[in-house]
Amino acid sequence: MTTERPRLAVVVKGWPRLSETFIAQELVALEEAGYALELWSLRFPTDKKRHPLHARLTAHVNYLPEYLHQEPLRVLRGVFGSMRRRGFAKAFGVWWRDLRRDGTRNRVRRFGQACVLANELSEDIDALYAHFMHTPASVARYAAILRDMPWSVSAHAKDIWTSPEWEKREKLQEATYGAAFLATCTGIGARHLADLADRPDRVELIYHGLDLSRFPAPPEPKPVSETVRFLSVGRLVEKKGFDRLIDALALLPEDMSWRWEHIGGGDLGEKLAAKAETLGVADRIDWRGACDQPEVIDAMRASDVFVLPSRIAEDGDRDGLPNVLMEAASQKLCLLSTPVSAIPEFITDGEHGVLSDDAPQALAEALEQLARDPAQRMRMADAAYGRLTTHFLMQPGIAQLDQRLQSLKRA
Repeated sequence: MTTERPRLAVVVKGWPRLSETFIAQELVALEEAGYALELWSLRFPTDKKRHPLHARLTAHVNYLPEYLHQEPLRVLRGVFGSMRRRGFAKAFGVWWRDLRRDGTRNRVRRFGQACVLANELSEDIDALYAHFMHTPASVARYAAILRDMPWSVSAHAKDIWTSPEWEKREKLQEATYGAAFLATCTGIGARHLADLADRPDRVELIYHGLDLSRFPAPPEPKPVSETVRFLSVGRLVEKKGFDRLIDALALLPEDMSWRWEHIGGGDLGEKLAAKAETLGVADRIDWRGACDQPEVIDAMRASDVFVLPSRIAEDGDRDGLPNVLMEAASQKLCLLSTPVSAIPEFITDGEHGVLSDDAPQALAEALEQLARDPAQRMRMADAAYGRLTTHFLMQPGIAQLDQRLQSLKRA
């Protein structure tokens, strides 16, 4: 293992998570590039399944107290241990200013977790690196001040668009103990965050890309079937737009034979299943629930159109560039999505797939058009695969991130 790279403690919200393969992919790639990692998770896992990718990570996984009252002695040891550090007054002051603007239990929990992290962190760790700009970055920031070490963060989607501006700005300012750098996976997110930073070069666009070694070669073209198979993979939450997709499916012509398969968990499961019953389409829908990567790939290879009708939720939450679109493209599956956030950075409408308005009638028209035109599906699927393999592979992004992380090495 090379000695040039810093030893990193990586802070994540939960580990492992089926919906965050992009994090697992990155961490495995960093280990393979020579990084020694410690993983610190703010929450215990809730998914019953795991992707094979999770087993490839060799880093030790540490779980911080998910709720402070559950491990009071550990929290007290963390607080008292941190109080003996020279950085405690600075860290407490930063947290106190944050608490006055965000007087929530979550903000209190962040500081308690940071104290435990700072107290238990291995002495040879050079820097902290967090995934997500909201809670994980706050814990990393407080702990970094306590330990007098640099920290950095990777921002993605919800954390960018639902965090208050004051908090994002201060995490990007040197004068307020901000991150040494911030990596983000979409051009739209990078532009937004660069406007908040004291130096634009503190923010770098690094696409996740896809590690094609984890995926089989695309299948041979399937014989055209009378029944078109739509597939969606994503959590059943507002920003994914599956409620409007169900409305759209109910608008499809009676003479059209179709099935829709959904993979993923989420809080809206019962509500959406009831909606499908009410609209009379439930018998054409397969709710698969959470699946591991091999099951997802098998479903992609058996389907005709991948549908992800993303939209901006009422609280501002939205997708970034969903990795699942690139995964579907890796299997030459035709893509139907919406021009939300960074999705047009991967899909050009009419070339690499179809970008529809998320209104049910517009979605229904796009679904019918693709269902009735197998040649168009094949043409766009080929183009999306070409875009993926030319511009959205994992390796260039890992090389960018490697350069940034090496700058965190302490003398």
